[in-house]
Amino acid sequence: MRTPPAQSPPAGQGPLVFSPYDYAVHEDPYPFYARLREEAPLYRNDDLDFWAVSRHADVSAAFRDHARYSSGNGVTLDASAWGPTAHRTMSFLALDPPDHTRMRTLVSKGFTPRRVRDLSNDILRLTRLHLEPALASGDFDFVADFAGKLPMDVICELTGVPVADRDELRRLADLVVHRVEGLNDVPPEGMEAALTLVGYYQDMVTERRRGGSFGDDLTTALLEAGTEDGDRLADHEVIAFLFLMVVAGNETTTKLLANALYWGGRTPDGMAGHLAQAPDDPLDGPEWTSRWVEETLRYDTSSQMLARTVTRETELHGSLLRPGDRLLLLVGSANRDPRAFADPDVYDLSRDTSALISFGGGRHFCLGANLARLEARIALTEFARRVASYEVDEAAARRVHSANVRGFARLPVRVRTR
Repeated sequence: MRTPPAQSPPAGQGPLVFSPYDYAVHEDPYPFYARLREEAPLYRNDDLDFWAVSRHADVSAAFRDHARYSSGNGVTLDASAWGPTAHRTMSFLALDPPDHTRMRTLVSKGFTPRRVRDLSNDILRLTRLHLEPALASGDFDFVADFAGKLPMDVICELTGVPVADRDELRRLADLVVHRVEGLNDVPPEGMEAALTLVGYYQDMVTERRRGGSFGDDLTTALLEAGTEDGDRLADHEVIAFLFLMVVAGNETTTKLLANALYWGGRTPDGMAGHLAQAPDDPLDGPEWTSRWVEETLRYDTSSQMLARTVTRETELHGSLLRPGDRLLLLVGSANRDPRAFADPDVYDLSRDTSALISFGGGRHFCLGANLARLEARIALTEFARRVASYEVDEAAARRVHSANVRGFARLPVRVRTR
Protein backbone atom coordinates (compact mmCIF):
# COMPACT_ATOMS: atom_id res chain seq x y z
CA MET A 1 0.00 0.00 0.00
CA ARG A 2 1.73 3.18 -1.20
CA THR A 3 0.99 6.87 -1.55
CA PRO A 4 2.68 9.19 -4.02
CA PRO A 5 5.71 11.00 -2.55
CA ALA A 6 5.12 14.40 -1.00
CA GLN A 7 6.22 17.39 -3.06
CA SER A 8 8.71 19.45 -1.05
CA PRO A 9 9.62 22.99 -2.15
CA PRO A 10 12.81 23.23 -4.19
CA ALA A 11 15.95 23.47 -2.07
CA GLY A 12 16.97 27.06 -1.54
CA GLN A 13 13.54 28.50 -2.37
CA GLY A 14 13.25 31.42 0.05
CA PRO A 15 14.88 31.68 3.47
CA LEU A 16 14.90 28.53 5.57
CA VAL A 17 13.16 29.36 8.85
CA PHE A 18 12.09 26.60 11.22
CA SER A 19 10.20 26.96 14.49
CA PRO A 20 8.37 24.22 16.41
CA TYR A 21 5.71 26.81 17.26
CA ASP A 22 4.95 27.71 13.63
CA TYR A 23 1.41 26.67 12.64
CA ALA A 24 2.65 26.00 9.10
CA VAL A 25 5.06 23.42 10.55
CA HIS A 26 2.18 21.85 12.48
CA GLU A 27 0.15 21.50 9.28
CA ASP A 28 3.01 19.88 7.33
CA PRO A 29 6.54 19.77 8.73
CA TYR A 30 7.97 17.44 6.12
CA PRO A 31 8.90 20.01 3.43
CA PHE A 32 10.73 21.93 6.18
CA TYR A 33 12.51 18.75 7.27
CA ALA A 34 13.59 17.94 3.71
CA ARG A 35 15.29 21.31 3.39
CA LEU A 36 16.86 21.07 6.85
CA ARG A 37 18.41 17.67 6.07
CA GLU A 38 19.97 18.97 2.83
CA GLU A 39 20.66 22.65 3.51
CA ALA A 40 21.22 22.82 7.27
CA PRO A 41 21.68 19.41 8.93
CA LEU A 42 22.68 21.40 12.00
CA TYR A 43 20.23 24.30 12.02
CA ARG A 44 20.45 27.39 14.19
CA ASN A 45 17.49 29.54 15.30
CA ASP A 46 18.88 32.60 17.06
CA ASP A 47 15.48 34.07 17.94
CA LEU A 48 14.41 30.99 19.92
CA ASP A 49 17.97 30.08 20.93
CA PHE A 50 18.17 26.48 19.77
CA TRP A 51 20.02 24.19 17.40
CA ALA A 52 18.35 21.30 15.59
CA VAL A 53 19.56 18.08 13.96
CA SER A 54 17.38 16.45 11.32
CA ARG A 55 19.29 13.50 9.83
CA HIS A 56 18.66 9.97 11.08
CA ALA A 57 22.29 9.28 12.01
CA ASP A 58 22.61 12.49 14.05
CA VAL A 59 19.31 12.08 15.90
CA SER A 60 19.97 8.42 16.64
CA ALA A 61 23.49 9.15 17.92
CA ALA A 62 22.24 11.96 20.16
CA PHE A 63 19.61 9.69 21.72
CA ARG A 64 22.37 7.28 22.72
CA ASP A 65 24.83 9.85 24.07
CA HIS A 66 23.20 11.05 27.29
CA ALA A 67 26.55 12.25 28.65
CA ARG A 68 26.93 14.78 25.82
CA TYR A 69 23.24 15.55 25.29
CA SER A 70 21.50 15.84 28.64
CA SER A 71 17.78 15.55 29.41
CA GLY A 72 18.24 17.34 32.72
CA ASN A 73 16.46 20.53 31.64
CA GLY A 74 13.54 18.71 30.08
CA VAL A 75 12.57 17.70 26.56
CA THR A 76 10.61 20.70 25.29
CA LEU A 77 11.66 24.28 24.54
CA ASP A 78 8.66 25.71 26.40
CA ALA A 79 10.09 28.27 28.83
CA SER A 80 7.76 27.20 31.64
CA ALA A 81 8.83 23.56 31.27
CA TRP A 82 12.56 24.09 30.71
CA GLY A 83 15.08 23.95 33.53
CA PRO A 84 16.46 21.78 36.33
CA THR A 85 13.00 21.22 37.84
CA ALA A 86 11.48 19.78 34.65
CA HIS A 87 11.43 16.30 36.21
CA ARG A 88 8.67 17.43 38.59
CA THR A 89 6.17 16.96 35.76
CA MET A 90 8.16 15.00 33.16
CA SER A 91 9.44 12.38 35.62
CA PHE A 92 12.53 10.42 34.53
CA LEU A 93 12.10 11.74 30.98
CA ALA A 94 13.88 14.84 32.31
CA LEU A 95 16.60 13.07 34.30
CA ASP A 96 20.09 11.78 33.54
CA PRO A 97 21.91 8.86 35.14
CA PRO A 98 22.24 8.04 37.97
CA ASP A 99 18.91 9.68 38.92
CA HIS A 100 17.32 8.45 35.70
CA THR A 101 18.57 4.92 36.29
CA ARG A 102 17.19 4.85 39.85
CA MET A 103 13.80 6.27 38.87
CA ARG A 104 13.37 4.07 35.81
CA THR A 105 14.38 0.97 37.77
CA LEU A 106 11.76 1.64 40.44
CA VAL A 107 9.02 2.54 37.95
CA SER A 108 9.79 -0.59 35.92
CA LYS A 109 9.02 -2.72 38.97
CA GLY A 110 5.39 -1.62 38.64
CA PHE A 111 5.15 -0.97 34.91
CA THR A 112 6.21 -4.46 33.87
CA PRO A 113 5.85 -6.14 30.44
CA ARG A 114 3.53 -8.67 32.08
CA ARG A 115 1.27 -5.90 33.42
CA VAL A 116 1.08 -4.47 29.90
CA ARG A 117 0.31 -7.87 28.34
CA ASP A 118 -2.39 -8.50 30.92
CA LEU A 119 -4.19 -5.38 29.68
CA SER A 120 -5.03 -6.99 26.32
CA ASN A 121 -8.57 -8.05 27.24
CA ASP A 122 -9.27 -4.69 28.89
CA ILE A 123 -8.01 -2.86 25.79
CA LEU A 124 -10.31 -4.95 23.60
CA ARG A 125 -13.26 -4.37 25.93
CA LEU A 126 -12.68 -0.61 25.93
CA THR A 127 -12.13 -0.61 22.15
CA ARG A 128 -15.54 -2.19 21.62
CA LEU A 129 -17.17 0.07 24.20
CA HIS A 130 -16.30 3.15 22.15
CA LEU A 131 -16.09 1.71 18.64
CA GLU A 132 -19.49 0.00 18.49
CA PRO A 133 -21.66 3.16 18.97
CA ALA A 134 -19.39 5.10 16.61
CA LEU A 135 -19.69 2.49 13.87
CA ALA A 136 -23.44 2.29 14.37
CA SER A 137 -23.77 5.95 13.40
CA GLY A 138 -21.92 5.45 10.10
CA ASP A 139 -20.47 8.98 10.18
CA PHE A 140 -18.42 10.05 13.19
CA ASP A 141 -15.36 11.93 14.38
CA PHE A 142 -12.68 9.29 14.80
CA VAL A 143 -10.83 11.43 17.37
CA ALA A 144 -13.71 12.63 19.53
CA ASP A 145 -15.69 9.39 19.42
CA PHE A 146 -12.92 6.81 19.55
CA ALA A 147 -9.19 7.62 19.34
CA GLY A 148 -9.42 10.33 21.99
CA LYS A 149 -11.29 8.09 24.40
CA LEU A 150 -9.55 4.73 24.19
CA PRO A 151 -5.98 5.67 25.25
CA MET A 152 -7.26 7.77 28.15
CA ASP A 153 -9.44 4.90 29.33
CA VAL A 154 -6.52 2.48 29.06
CA ILE A 155 -4.23 4.77 31.08
CA CYS A 156 -6.96 5.34 33.65
CA GLU A 157 -7.74 1.64 33.85
CA LEU A 158 -4.04 0.98 34.33
CA THR A 159 -3.60 3.60 37.05
CA GLY A 160 -6.92 3.14 38.86
CA VAL A 161 -8.70 6.39 37.90
CA PRO A 162 -12.51 6.14 38.30
CA VAL A 163 -14.64 6.14 35.15
CA ALA A 164 -16.43 9.32 36.23
CA ASP A 165 -13.20 11.34 36.16
CA ARG A 166 -11.82 10.26 32.78
CA ASP A 167 -13.48 12.77 30.45
CA GLU A 168 -12.24 15.65 32.59
CA LEU A 169 -8.71 14.28 32.69
CA ARG A 170 -8.71 14.00 28.91
CA ARG A 171 -9.89 17.63 28.60
CA LEU A 172 -7.09 18.78 30.90
CA ALA A 173 -4.46 16.73 29.03
CA ASP A 174 -5.58 18.29 25.73
CA LEU A 175 -5.11 21.77 27.20
CA VAL A 176 -1.59 20.94 28.40
CA VAL A 177 -0.33 20.06 24.90
CA HIS A 178 -2.23 22.72 22.88
CA ARG A 179 -0.23 25.77 21.72
CA VAL A 180 -1.66 29.18 20.85
CA GLU A 181 -0.34 30.84 17.71
CA GLY A 182 2.15 33.58 18.52
CA LEU A 183 2.87 32.28 22.05
CA ASN A 184 6.07 30.23 22.33
CA ASP A 185 5.17 28.58 25.61
CA VAL A 186 2.41 26.73 27.41
CA PRO A 187 -0.65 29.03 27.34
CA PRO A 188 -2.26 30.09 30.65
CA GLU A 189 -5.05 27.54 30.17
CA GLY A 190 -2.46 24.79 29.78
CA MET A 191 -0.59 25.90 32.91
CA GLU A 192 -3.80 25.84 34.91
CA ALA A 193 -4.69 22.42 33.51
CA ALA A 194 -1.26 21.04 34.44
CA LEU A 195 -1.64 22.26 38.03
CA THR A 196 -5.10 20.71 38.20
CA LEU A 197 -3.80 17.37 36.95
CA VAL A 198 -0.95 17.38 39.46
CA GLY A 199 -3.43 18.22 42.22
CA TYR A 200 -5.71 15.38 41.14
CA TYR A 201 -2.91 12.83 41.34
CA GLN A 202 -1.71 14.30 44.63
CA ASP A 203 -5.17 13.71 46.09
CA MET A 204 -5.27 10.18 44.67
CA VAL A 205 -1.89 9.26 46.14
CA THR A 206 -2.72 10.89 49.49
CA GLU A 207 -6.00 8.98 49.68
CA ARG A 208 -4.23 5.70 48.99
CA ARG A 209 -1.64 6.41 51.66
CA ARG A 210 -4.21 7.48 54.20
CA GLY A 211 -6.55 4.58 53.61
CA GLY A 212 -3.80 1.98 53.56
CA SER A 213 -5.96 0.02 51.13
CA PHE A 214 -4.40 -0.51 47.72
CA GLY A 215 -5.89 -1.98 44.59
CA ASP A 216 -4.33 -4.07 41.87
CA ASP A 217 -3.25 -1.20 39.60
CA LEU A 218 -0.14 0.67 38.54
CA THR A 219 -0.52 3.42 41.14
CA THR A 220 -0.50 0.80 43.87
CA ALA A 221 2.48 -0.94 42.29
CA LEU A 222 4.40 2.33 42.16
CA LEU A 223 3.66 3.13 45.80
CA GLU A 224 4.80 -0.33 46.82
CA ALA A 225 7.81 -0.60 44.48
CA GLY A 226 11.17 -0.82 46.22
CA THR A 227 14.66 -2.20 46.01
CA GLU A 228 16.45 -4.63 48.27
CA ASP A 229 18.22 -1.77 50.04
CA GLY A 230 14.89 -0.12 50.86
CA ASP A 231 14.81 2.59 48.20
CA ARG A 232 11.25 3.61 47.29
CA LEU A 233 9.55 6.21 45.14
CA ALA A 234 8.54 9.37 46.99
CA ASP A 235 4.98 10.57 46.52
CA HIS A 236 6.07 13.45 44.28
CA GLU A 237 7.91 10.97 42.04
CA VAL A 238 4.80 8.81 41.70
CA ILE A 239 2.73 11.90 40.89
CA ALA A 240 5.22 13.04 38.23
CA PHE A 241 5.11 9.64 36.54
CA LEU A 242 1.29 9.58 36.57
CA PHE A 243 1.28 13.07 35.03
CA LEU A 244 3.70 11.91 32.33
CA MET A 245 1.49 8.91 31.58
CA VAL A 246 -1.73 10.90 31.20
CA VAL A 247 -0.16 13.62 29.04
CA ALA A 248 2.52 11.85 26.98
CA GLY A 249 1.14 8.31 27.00
CA ASN A 250 -2.43 9.31 26.28
CA GLU A 251 -1.88 12.03 23.69
CA THR A 252 0.70 10.23 21.59
CA THR A 253 -1.40 7.08 21.26
CA THR A 254 -4.48 9.10 20.35
CA LYS A 255 -2.48 10.73 17.57
CA LEU A 256 -1.01 7.40 16.43
CA LEU A 257 -4.47 5.89 15.95
CA ALA A 258 -5.83 8.86 14.00
CA ASN A 259 -2.67 9.20 11.91
CA ALA A 260 -2.93 5.52 10.96
CA LEU A 261 -6.54 5.88 9.91
CA TYR A 262 -5.82 9.05 7.94
CA TRP A 263 -2.92 7.62 5.93
CA GLY A 264 -4.74 4.34 5.43
CA GLY A 265 -7.64 6.34 4.04
CA ARG A 266 -5.29 8.12 1.64
CA THR A 267 -4.51 4.75 0.04
CA PRO A 268 -8.01 3.34 -0.55
CA ASP A 269 -7.01 0.76 -3.17
CA GLY A 270 -4.38 -0.87 -0.99
CA MET A 271 -6.47 -0.65 2.17
CA ALA A 272 -9.45 -2.22 0.41
CA GLY A 273 -7.40 -5.34 -0.28
CA HIS A 274 -6.50 -5.67 3.38
CA LEU A 275 -10.00 -4.93 4.68
CA ALA A 276 -11.44 -7.53 2.33
CA GLN A 277 -9.80 -10.17 4.55
CA ALA A 278 -11.39 -9.48 7.91
CA PRO A 279 -9.22 -10.56 10.87
CA ASP A 280 -10.69 -13.42 12.90
CA ASP A 281 -9.09 -12.64 16.27
CA PRO A 282 -8.69 -9.00 17.39
CA LEU A 283 -6.10 -10.07 19.98
CA ASP A 284 -4.00 -11.91 17.41
CA GLY A 285 -4.43 -9.84 14.29
CA PRO A 286 -2.83 -10.34 10.88
CA GLU A 287 0.68 -9.14 10.21
CA TRP A 288 -0.55 -6.24 8.09
CA THR A 289 -2.18 -4.49 11.05
CA SER A 290 1.17 -4.53 12.87
CA ARG A 291 2.80 -3.13 9.73
CA TRP A 292 0.07 -0.48 9.62
CA VAL A 293 1.09 0.64 13.11
CA GLU A 294 4.83 0.55 12.43
CA GLU A 295 4.73 2.39 9.12
CA THR A 296 2.55 5.09 10.67
CA LEU A 297 5.07 5.43 13.49
CA ARG A 298 7.76 5.98 10.86
CA TYR A 299 5.90 8.03 8.29
CA ASP A 300 4.01 10.44 10.56
CA THR A 301 5.04 9.86 14.15
CA SER A 302 3.15 11.41 17.06
CA SER A 303 6.26 12.67 18.87
CA GLN A 304 7.99 14.85 16.32
CA MET A 305 10.86 16.24 18.37
CA LEU A 306 12.59 16.18 21.74
CA ALA A 307 15.02 18.67 23.25
CA ARG A 308 18.41 18.09 24.88
CA THR A 309 21.00 20.27 26.62
CA VAL A 310 24.58 20.14 25.31
CA THR A 311 27.04 19.42 28.12
CA ARG A 312 30.43 19.74 26.38
CA GLU A 313 31.93 21.43 23.34
CA THR A 314 30.95 19.42 20.29
CA GLU A 315 31.74 20.07 16.65
CA LEU A 316 28.97 18.99 14.32
CA HIS A 317 28.57 19.75 10.62
CA GLY A 318 31.20 22.46 10.82
CA SER A 319 29.69 24.35 13.78
CA LEU A 320 30.61 24.34 17.44
CA LEU A 321 28.00 23.47 20.04
CA ARG A 322 28.82 24.79 23.52
CA PRO A 323 27.80 23.65 27.01
CA GLY A 324 24.30 24.91 27.81
CA ASP A 325 23.16 25.07 24.18
CA ARG A 326 19.72 23.67 23.45
CA LEU A 327 19.46 21.01 20.76
CA LEU A 328 16.24 19.76 19.14
CA LEU A 329 16.26 16.15 17.93
CA LEU A 330 13.85 16.11 14.98
CA VAL A 331 12.50 12.57 15.16
CA GLY A 332 9.88 13.17 12.47
CA SER A 333 12.60 14.25 10.06
CA ALA A 334 14.91 11.36 10.93
CA ASN A 335 12.17 8.87 10.07
CA ARG A 336 11.91 10.44 6.59
CA ASP A 337 15.64 10.55 5.93
CA PRO A 338 16.46 8.87 2.56
CA ARG A 339 19.81 7.86 4.07
CA ALA A 340 17.91 5.48 6.36
CA PHE A 341 14.80 4.59 4.34
CA ALA A 342 14.33 4.10 0.61
CA ASP A 343 11.54 6.28 -0.84
CA PRO A 344 10.90 7.77 2.62
CA ASP A 345 8.02 9.99 1.48
CA VAL A 346 6.04 6.96 0.36
CA TYR A 347 3.64 5.37 2.86
CA ASP A 348 4.35 1.68 2.30
CA LEU A 349 3.12 -1.10 4.59
CA SER A 350 5.55 -3.58 3.04
CA ARG A 351 8.71 -1.71 4.03
CA ASP A 352 11.27 -2.62 6.69
CA THR A 353 10.66 -0.14 9.54
CA SER A 354 13.24 -1.54 11.96
CA ALA A 355 15.32 1.67 11.81
CA LEU A 356 12.51 3.94 12.99
CA ILE A 357 13.32 5.96 16.13
CA SER A 358 9.86 7.17 17.09
CA PHE A 359 10.31 5.88 20.64
CA GLY A 360 13.79 7.33 21.09
CA GLY A 361 16.81 5.19 21.84
CA GLY A 362 19.40 4.26 24.41
CA ARG A 363 18.61 4.75 28.10
CA HIS A 364 15.63 6.95 27.26
CA PHE A 365 13.88 4.47 24.97
CA CYS A 366 10.18 4.98 25.70
CA LEU A 367 9.00 2.80 28.58
CA GLY A 368 5.47 2.90 27.18
CA ALA A 369 6.37 1.74 23.66
CA ASN A 370 4.97 -1.76 24.16
CA LEU A 371 1.71 -0.40 25.56
CA ALA A 372 1.27 2.06 22.68
CA ARG A 373 1.93 -0.65 20.10
CA LEU A 374 -0.42 -3.09 21.85
CA GLU A 375 -3.25 -0.54 22.02
CA ALA A 376 -2.83 0.45 18.38
CA ARG A 377 -2.66 -3.13 17.11
CA ILE A 378 -5.78 -4.23 19.01
CA ALA A 379 -7.76 -1.10 18.13
CA LEU A 380 -6.90 -1.15 14.42
CA THR A 381 -7.40 -4.91 14.15
CA GLU A 382 -10.87 -4.62 15.68
CA PHE A 383 -11.61 -1.69 13.34
CA ALA A 384 -10.53 -3.82 10.36
CA ARG A 385 -12.62 -6.73 11.63
CA ARG A 386 -15.77 -4.61 11.74
CA VAL A 387 -15.30 -2.25 8.78
CA ALA A 388 -15.54 -3.19 5.10
CA SER A 389 -14.47 0.25 3.86
CA TYR A 390 -14.10 3.83 5.07
CA GLU A 391 -13.52 7.35 3.82
CA VAL A 392 -11.86 10.28 5.59
CA ASP A 393 -13.37 13.74 5.15
CA GLU A 394 -10.05 15.48 4.59
CA ALA A 395 -11.60 18.91 4.08
CA ALA A 396 -13.17 18.82 7.55
CA ALA A 397 -10.13 17.34 9.32
CA ARG A 398 -8.35 19.64 11.77
CA ARG A 399 -4.85 19.25 13.16
CA VAL A 400 -3.62 19.71 16.70
CA HIS A 401 -1.29 22.66 17.25
CA SER A 402 1.51 21.47 19.48
CA ALA A 403 5.25 22.07 19.63
CA ASN A 404 6.08 18.39 20.07
CA VAL A 405 3.07 16.24 19.17
CA ARG A 406 1.61 15.83 15.67
CA GLY A 407 -1.89 14.57 14.99
CA PHE A 408 -5.53 15.44 14.56
CA ALA A 409 -7.92 17.32 16.78
CA ARG A 410 -10.77 16.30 14.48
CA LEU A 411 -10.96 13.52 11.87
CA PRO A 412 -14.46 12.91 10.42
CA VAL A 413 -14.90 9.50 8.77
CA ARG A 414 -17.66 7.59 7.01
CA VAL A 415 -17.64 3.81 7.37
CA ARG A 416 -19.37 0.85 5.81
CA THR A 417 -19.57 -1.99 8.29
CA ARG A 418 -19.67 -5.67 7.48
